Amino acid sequence: MQNDFDLFIVDLNGNLRGKRLLGSSLDKVYEEGVKLPRSVSGLDFWGGDVPENGLVFETGDNDGVCMPVQDKPVPVPWAEKDRHQLHAMMWNPDGTEFTADPRQCLSHIVKQYHDRGWYPVMATELEFYLMDGSSEEIQRPQPPVLDRGHGRRLNTTDAYSIEDVDGLESFFAEVRDTCEKQGVLADTIISELGPGQFEINLKHVQDPLAAGDQAIWFKRLVKGIARKHGYSATFMAKPYAEESGNGFHVHYSLVDADGNNLFDDGGEDGTPMLRHAVAGMLEMMPQCMLMFAPHLNSYRRFMEGSHAPVFASWGYENRTVSIRIPESDPVARRIEHRVAGADANPYLVLASVLAGGLYGIENELEAPEPMVGDAYAAADESTRLPSRWEDAIKTLEHSEQVPHYLTEEFVRVYGAVKSAEYKDLCSRISDIEYEAYLGLL
Repeated sequence: MQNDFDLFIVDLNGNLRGKRLLGSSLDKVYEEGVKLPRSVSGLDFWGGDVPENGLVFETGDNDGVCMPVQDKPVPVPWAEKDRHQLHAMMWNPDGTEFTADPRQCLSHIVKQYHDRGWYPVMATELEFYLMDGSSEEIQRPQPPVLDRGHGRRLNTTDAYSIEDVDGLESFFAEVRDTCEKQGVLADTIISELGPGQFEINLKHVQDPLAAGDQAIWFKRLVKGIARKHGYSATFMAKPYAEESGNGFHVHYSLVDADGNNLFDDGGEDGTPMLRHAVAGMLEMMPQCMLMFAPHLNSYRRFMEGSHAPVFASWGYENRTVSIRIPESDPVARRIEHRVAGADANPYLVLASVLAGGLYGIENELEAPEPMVGDAYAAADESTRLPSRWEDAIKTLEHSEQVPHYLTEEFVRVYGAVKSAEYKDLCSRISDIEYEAYLGLL
């Protein structure tokens, strides 16, 4: 291989960390991996060390080994020069799993399913906003101008609009082409509720790690191709205060070694195993809220009357609940988990969904009666989810089930990262405070 390539791992925030390497080093990388400090997985959102995570001074900031998870590098078509990328996962130096690496964390819970002869099938749906290219420079979201349609700016809501997709034909054509080149199994493209908001569904795969990988690659390629076309793209949970937020829905089912759907009872209700999984997800949902909504901005999505759920609830073919059982042929019976924002780390979202499902199945938990109609109006107040970032941090720190299923190491490092970010942002004075108070108090 002659082209340079980026080797990266994914940190707990979902940001890519790694090195740009010469193509001539590829064989050595596959044989030996690439060393990076283990603390890289536990950096804060801005790339700073978090000493409280136990990976810095206590360990001498020792290295982990990053081994490729792809058979070969894939092209990066939006780059100015020919370049490839190679996804990796971090291990401890002795070859044991390092569960502060989010991909390892997901692998840890997947193995627990496989040990029982169960195989999760998962798919993701990611929403994002396409914005004017000036948005990142001025640090304010601006709707984009269509490249077809006489320069019309996408500044109104136009859900499911074919015209909006047509007007961005060159952008979406390159997204499709790049997905194919990189092995991302993209399915439908939908114009969503916000101005310039779109959703692309990725296909079901019988490997949660592959589902997480493809979500990571998809987010990177959308942002890269957007810049190439003079746009900017964001998966920020709530870029516009008055518009729909960006969600991240997960579809989940289980099959046995012969491929039989363990949630399919031949009817509309699904098997007891499905309802046990639902019950476990509902019970663990508050404990996992920090993985579904990891940032300060994440909690702006959760407003009553929006399409983001604020209660731990479930129902059949009901989009006001947090866990929906979609109408489908019985053989495709599955669970749709609707809580996470698109700003969340895909590996941690998938791991949390699987942890809740396994907890419910193992303990044969009983789900409450499914919600019918408006879950916002009918839900029990005791099922309200954490609506503040600091509350979600504290709930994870006191969790009983999350350390059991996703390891104490993960909870320690992730909790420390989020606590450090919370303290950092709380120490900053916002523009609105100056606008409201400076000179008047």
